[in-house]
Amino acid sequence: MIIAISANTSWYLYNFRKNTMLALISEGYEVIVVCPDNAYKEKIELLGCSFELIRMERKGKNPFKDLLSLYDFYKVYKKGKVDIVLNFTPKNNIYSTLAAKKLKIKVINNIAGLGVVFVKNNFISKLVSQLYKLSQKKADFIFFQNNEDLELFNKNGIVTNGKYERIPGSGVDLSRFEYSPPVESTSIKFLLVARMIAEKGIYHYVNAAKILKAKYPDTDFFLLGPLDETSSSGINKTEIVDWGKKGFITYLGFSDNVESYLKEADCIVLPSYYREGVPKSLLEAAAIGRPIITTDNVGCREVVDDGINGFLCVPDSATDLVRCIEMFIKAAPEKRKLMGIKSREKAKNEFNEEVVIKSYLEKIKTINQKNQ
Repeated sequence: MIIAISANTSWYLYNFRKNTMLALISEGYEVIVVCPDNAYKEKIELLGCSFELIRMERKGKNPFKDLLSLYDFYKVYKKGKVDIVLNFTPKNNIYSTLAAKKLKIKVINNIAGLGVVFVKNNFISKLVSQLYKLSQKKADFIFFQNNEDLELFNKNGIVTNGKYERIPGSGVDLSRFEYSPPVESTSIKFLLVARMIAEKGIYHYVNAAKILKAKYPDTDFFLLGPLDETSSSGINKTEIVDWGKKGFITYLGFSDNVESYLKEADCIVLPSYYREGVPKSLLEAAAIGRPIITTDNVGCREVVDDGINGFLCVPDSATDLVRCIEMFIKAAPEKRKLMGIKSREKAKNEFNEEVVIKSYLEKIKTINQKNQ
């Protein structure tokens, strides 16, 4: 059986779905990876997958360019004689599904958060909602990463009863992200891991750093993650350099070795105020055993039991973010350590990647048996 896996970046597929691909190959499936960039092509091929490049603008709103994506998906799936397609990320869930169903190929989608578009109420959000409704009704099965997205799709008649299930995010590799006690230091280190876009709460984090560093000199605030020039809300490098010069934050750039940075931090912060799935950075932080400060918002709240393994703050509020970070600063070292241990327990009990992969393998077998 030939299985295609599609997403909007090769980075996402290699870093977030590597073990899924390896599990599929170990089960005897042939795997074709489909995405619009080849940055990780060689690494993906070394796993044993084949690789197909398509045209796609991740953030583009040009319908004619989206038609080119639709055509490329169709061409790749027809040429590859694909049996089942696994889609991740928004445009792939829509256009890959439409192309696959035209060829009568089975489709399993993953709704990993709805981003900015469903926060707004405008023509684009309404159009995207209609595209989701058109495409997701054709899917053979849909995995959701949080209950809010599932309920939203149900409310809007986008999903079909009996053809969906909630899974624990994308899961986390507990062997790669193993528990690591916090490093003893004279300062308290905070780290935000995300794409550099406003909706991730970057500006709130920087404002909080400015306020708290003045009050607590023995604190350090770090940013880790790629710039996103394709997004209208992307933060430019000039701003980030300026923050560094003023001493508010230290920008660490981008790394595939995120676990080494998580281990150096005392607390992970993500003040995201848009519709997340379940942020991978929070799952990885929890697995390594770090307390987490994030928003009481879709996708984020799933990872934190408020006051137990971290704190939940009000979405889109720099003031409440300052309050939560200050509570962590004032907490006794023993309390901070216990919060980290509770994070690891939560990751182990609720977000083990093996559970997610098992769900995929079982669903593929079920669909395959129905097809025979």
